[in-house]
Amino acid sequence: MQTRLTKALNIAHPILCAPMAFASGGALAAATTQAGGLGFIGGGYGDADWLDEQFEIAGDTDVGCGFITWSLANNPALLKQVLDKSPRAIFLSFGNPAPFAAQIHAANVPLICQVQTLRDAKHAISIGAQYIVAQGTEAGGHGEVRTTFTLVPEVADYIANNAPKTILIAAGGIADGRGLAATLMLGADGVLIGSRLLATTQALVHPNLLQALFNATGDDALRSKIVDIVRGRYWPDRYTINLIQNAFSDEWHDRSDELRTNTDAQNSWNNALMTGDANIANIFVGQGAGLINATDSTANVITEIMADASQHLSRWA
Repeated sequence: MQTRLTKALNIAHPILCAPMAFASGGALAAATTQAGGLGFIGGGYGDADWLDEQFEIAGDTDVGCGFITWSLANNPALLKQVLDKSPRAIFLSFGNPAPFAAQIHAANVPLICQVQTLRDAKHAISIGAQYIVAQGTEAGGHGEVRTTFTLVPEVADYIANNAPKTILIAAGGIADGRGLAATLMLGADGVLIGSRLLATTQALVHPNLLQALFNATGDDALRSKIVDIVRGRYWPDRYTINLIQNAFSDEWHDRSDELRTNTDAQNSWNNALMTGDANIANIFVGQGAGLINATDSTANVITEIMADASQHLSRWA
């Protein structure tokens, strides 16, 4: 399937693996690339040793790296550390990419910016991002309130009229070939997939948390601040995180102020994440949860998505 994305990145399939912090390691990133897409190591909050380890695991396979932009600003040396490894692309999300754009461009590395609003898309294009990921609220992990179904075509129209060389990638709730086919019709050149690739043998996720995902539907997705509170992670007010509800979120979602001072509850959640207690720790998955029912290899997932998408596109051609 040839699109502007596949041609620009010289990949077989218009699929990118989301740089999910500490879940998208070198194995998942490399497996995505080897399956014909492009994988990204989730640089997240910036652990230099972990990044070195994951790039070593990826080996000679072309992979990119993603950063939470406002967190990268607290440790900008990490960008040079990764650029020295010749990544296939740098992926910036959830903050102002402008302070890092010149350094990325100077290294001749493609810049991908994930945005949640048309306003942020315009800003990313103005600082030279060659690729824009329009992320809808359906996505797992952090995001905002615009939906994939309306944000993607609005950004597509802006790009067509103002920056026609910019490549558009859709994200948010895309978990099968129907999602890929639909977003191509909305004007995207490809897709960024997170939650579906989270449920692969190469992802760094406790199996108990994956089982909680398989037991869930899209109705169980909840946008909340509670897990940032328990982890002691600062996030700008505009962003919440999509997670699967459980007993812990039922108890604390509407009591975030109390949670900030309850160290016992905070410790309970963090310990549960390590042990895989899905009644307390939440898995960060979005509204596509009901479309994900089993673990499989990354290669099989991508092959199935592409076959499904091709079938649907041919059906409606």
